[in-house]
Amino acid sequence: MWGRAGGGVKLLGRNIPSVLRMTKEVDLKISRRLCIKPQEESNLQPRSGSTLRVPGHKPTDWEKRFLLWAGSFKKPEDIPETVSIETIRAAKTTLRVKFSYVMIAVTILGCVVMVIRGKQAMKRHETLTSINLEKKAHWREEVTESTSAK
Repeated sequence: MWGRAGGGVKLLGRNIPSVLRMTKEVDLKISRRLCIKPQEESNLQPRSGSTLRVPGHKPTDWEKRFLLWAGSFKKPEDIPETVSIETIRAAKTTLRVKFSYVMIAVTILGCVVMVIRGKQAMKRHETLTSINLEKKAHWREEVTESTSAK
């Protein structure tokens, strides 16, 4: 189709960025390393949260509730003045999992209720088609009454 294999390579070479096109044989490992910061730069800038970390965290009222609901502590009096961040994170994760289980159960319950109601409506011969036909007939009657009144 191209006459020779080099024609297809030249066509694909148009999509390569101009910096990489200058060299004939580009190593992909080199181009990936262009986006990575050197080790010296990352060591010079300390992370703001990790170096000045306080050993304990005073929980807020909501965090105390989370700790109680997650089962980390039995009573509000059992919660110490300072709690580790990991304990609070674990309690929040436990609550997320419990909440997702509750949402799954509510969704399944809602589906079962909708199926039961749909079957009851079928027994009464109530379908969306019949309801829509009744609405349109009612609208037609209203239109004919309004035009005949004028």
